[in-house]
Amino acid sequence: MRYLLAIGLLGCSALLPAADAAQAREYPWCARYDWTTFNCGFVSFQQCLATVQGAGGICEPNPRYVAQPSRSKKQR
Repeated sequence: MRYLLAIGLLGCSALLPAADAAQAREYPWCARYDWTTFNCGFVSFQQCLATVQGAGGICEPNPRYVAQPSRSKKQR
């Protein structure tokens, strides 16, 4: 009986839409350690530098990053 209840609950939860769909986000800076190893998850150049400081590597702009348009207040 418990088995059927568990299967029923799992089945119902699969029918519900996801609350938030995961989206990939591109950040403006990449840490490159060699030609195959990189991490493009840095918001600022200083954050990237702090990461590569002990491990070695360089920081470079992310070629896939597209700046989001700034939100301006609507004028009435």
